[in-house]
Amino acid sequence: MGPLCLGSQGFDSVTIKRFPEHLSAMAMVCLLDFEAYAEKYLPKIAWDFFAAGSDECSTRDENILAYKRIHFRPRMLRDVSMLDTRTKILGTEISFPVGIAPTGFHQLAWPDGEKSTARAAKAMGTCYIASTYSTCSLEEITAAAPGGFRWFQLYIHRNRAVSRNLVQQAEALGFQGLVLTADLPYTGKRRNDVRNGFRLPPHMKLKNLEGAFEGDDRSEYGLPPNSLDPSVTWDDIYWLQSLTHLPIVIKGILTKEDAELAVRHGVQGIIVSNHGGRQLDGAPATIDALVEVVEAVRGRVEVYLDGGIRKGSDVLKALALGAKCVFIGRPALWGLAYKVSKEV
Repeated sequence: MGPLCLGSQGFDSVTIKRFPEHLSAMAMVCLLDFEAYAEKYLPKIAWDFFAAGSDECSTRDENILAYKRIHFRPRMLRDVSMLDTRTKILGTEISFPVGIAPTGFHQLAWPDGEKSTARAAKAMGTCYIASTYSTCSLEEITAAAPGGFRWFQLYIHRNRAVSRNLVQQAEALGFQGLVLTADLPYTGKRRNDVRNGFRLPPHMKLKNLEGAFEGDDRSEYGLPPNSLDPSVTWDDIYWLQSLTHLPIVIKGILTKEDAELAVRHGVQGIIVSNHGGRQLDGAPATIDALVEVVEAVRGRVEVYLDGGIRKGSDVLKALALGAKCVFIGRPALWGLAYKVSKEV
């Protein structure tokens, strides 16, 4: 397999090298192997973007470390000869309680980008949350995996017409849920992105937002600076409800107070999330915040979690503490980086 070239601004003369296929297949034992592969073979600017946490990356790292402090109380001599990993989220069955969290810019990892991610989720019988900041359009994602189970993740921009159109487009295309990200009024300070002067390569676009903004400045992760709406409040849940019949899930909740407000405003689900440690450094690890949120909602809405999931035992810990399902972000991107010419 030859090298894959991303050749573009910020990525000039950079190639992604690939292990010989017979070696790479033997080497991949766990998610950490895929992470190490991605770090070695992605261009540094792409790896730094995917790996970034905000400021000192304390919350990013704590997401993983917190699981190590949680221990099982194993019970013995239980009949485990029949296993069933299926569950339902918002009434739709998935094959196991792990979905794919919304992350942007998948074409930085593999040219087919989010289309491959959607195909993989469909093949695994699970949920894929497509990001507003996808490098493939919602139409392309839908066409790549017809009949797949997908939710759409929304950032609300100052130009509310842009957000309204995306919500209505997602519903028309058959997306089955709307995920509002609540923890990004402004973009977190990711130091390596600043050092690298991160820009999307010129050939790569945020397909869902093409033509949505005036001017040529696309210096803030492919968008004009300050395009996000920092005035979003709980009342905007009602605005979204007026636009769509899709169930609304709110992503970014970490406290019992906000969990209670989410229920009061009529959401159908909560994703306990700190944006992978990419926003507020010093926020709690999501697994540490989970119990507080679960206790606050008292079964009135479903509770999910993302951040720090690296092993099956991490999934089990989250489920045992009350999560209905977990979502993984960075590991899916590492899988794309390893994709070579095969489907994920």
